[in-house]
Amino acid sequence: MSIQLYNTLTRKKEKLEPLEPGKIRMYVCGPTVYNHIHIGNARAFLVFDVIRRYLEYRGYDVTYVQNFTDVDDKLIRTAEDMGKTVPEVADQFIASYQEDTEALGVKKADVHPRVTEHIDEIISFIKQLVDKGVAYEVDGDVYFDTEKFPEYGKLSHQNIDELKAGARIDVNEKKKNPLDFALWKKAKPGEIAWDSPWGKGRPGWHIECSAMSMKYLGESFDIHAGGTDLCFPHHENEIAQSESLTEKPMARYWLHNGFLNINNEKMSKSLGNFLTAKDLIQQYSPQLIRFFMLTAHYRHPINFSEELLEQAEKGRERITNVIENLEHRKQASLDGELDVDEQKKIEKAREKFIAEMDDDFNTPNAITVIFELVKDANHYLRRPQVNRQTIQAYLDMIHELTGVLGLEFNENKDEALLDEEIEKLIEERTEARIQKNYARADEIRDLLKSKGIVLEDTPQGVRWRRET
Repeated sequence: MSIQLYNTLTRKKEKLEPLEPGKIRMYVCGPTVYNHIHIGNARAFLVFDVIRRYLEYRGYDVTYVQNFTDVDDKLIRTAEDMGKTVPEVADQFIASYQEDTEALGVKKADVHPRVTEHIDEIISFIKQLVDKGVAYEVDGDVYFDTEKFPEYGKLSHQNIDELKAGARIDVNEKKKNPLDFALWKKAKPGEIAWDSPWGKGRPGWHIECSAMSMKYLGESFDIHAGGTDLCFPHHENEIAQSESLTEKPMARYWLHNGFLNINNEKMSKSLGNFLTAKDLIQQYSPQLIRFFMLTAHYRHPINFSEELLEQAEKGRERITNVIENLEHRKQASLDGELDVDEQKKIEKAREKFIAEMDDDFNTPNAITVIFELVKDANHYLRRPQVNRQTIQAYLDMIHELTGVLGLEFNENKDEALLDEEIEKLIEERTEARIQKNYARADEIRDLLKSKGIVLEDTPQGVRWRRET
């Protein structure tokens, strides 16, 4: 079966057919780094990370580019408020982004281009648009002429006449057309600026992604992705300026993830329900957050609430518990032939997982397949006799499938105690009690308890067991 993905441009699922066989070139719109990312941003970066991982799992060589917008109006205002320079603000919040996304298991892009490092490419791009007659300069500002791109609106499927009517509410007298958008902005006194053929200024927002994606992925590439809120005007404007210049399709497939709501309400500062990823990571396990985000299809809205997060935690615990039980039972099991019937169930799980992910990256259904595999593993463990080979086959498949989703269930593996280590600690605790060093004895008991080891003092000595 081939991968099918929903293309916003055509409003239908299409077969994935890369421009170059075996290779995927993918661009994802990154953050404007004037603040910590919020959990809606985090959802976008996380779900497209999963799509990248799955494409790699299916054998594609993926080139993944995600930008940082490190100069714009918001950065300038934040810099003024903080008493810092724009580059200082950008550096601070790029570091914050990297910290938060790393915690959430998001892999770094192959390239993370910054706008301020690509001013020459952006100026060259704009100059070519002016030379082609599809952009014009007015008093140091440069605008794209949307009337010169007949297909304007094809991505967002907007009614252009309605857009024009709405745009006239905020009329800019410099523009020929209310839908025309800035490619280059004339610098105001004291603002960060660069020299250009039109005077000192800085890039408009939309031109940045066109210039950087073209530099690293070419005039046409496979996948362009971002949040639903970027479909219009950002991605629409990218298409207009890129395709006007190259006269080629900018991207073959356009993917957009759905919104994230808080307790069934749109997240906003005015409602007091604005959550940064950093806030959430301090309250909950980053892996739990990741698991929760994947319980909804990436294109659908997802509702965040403590109740839903608790449900996700129960789901994670099912997988965690079976892994621990398999590992523990494996240590006490003998070698033997891989059970043929169990092997068929295990291989079937991979097939079903791939079928679900091939269908527009359906992570909730893929997680259901993993739960079915967990159920089969638990049934196997109830047998009076099991063997290491079959147990290991279950473990390998569970880790393989969860790993494709970037989910980890062995985050405490390095902290787990082997039987020999437990016995040594118990001996040390016994010796401490003999020496009347009760503080050390209690410390060892607490350590073992934190690792899920329960001690029982009996007349025959200390016994221990792992919590189930």
